Amino acid sequence: MKKIETPEYVILAPDLKAEAKSVDFIEEFFLELKENFSNFKNSNLILDFSQVVNTDERKILLFSPMCGRHKDQNKSFVIVSEGFNLDEIPDELIVVPTLQEAKDIIEIENIERDLGF
Repeated sequence: MKKIETPEYVILAPDLKAEAKSVDFIEEFFLELKENFSNFKNSNLILDFSQVVNTDERKILLFSPMCGRHKDQNKSFVIVSEGFNLDEIPDELIVVPTLQEAKDIIEIENIERDLGF
């Protein structure tokens, strides 16, 4: 798992070279994140799957429980991925096509939290 930390958020992405032997990058990434999730409980998270080709909506749904727990802690949880029908994704998951949009969502949610929304 690749990790980039900033004061505002942490970007996590599958290490595609390390996981090249795996058939399913998303599931491997999910298991690794699940194991280490408590390390990120105080951070806004961006899961970056922009380099993963043919992301399956059903695999994205694996992250739904994590997203709920994270939002319960007043932290943002945004997934970057494209190429599938966003209507198939539940409203509690925020999925955007670009990393910049994910950063913008976190900024907006931080402002909303500061204003008490």
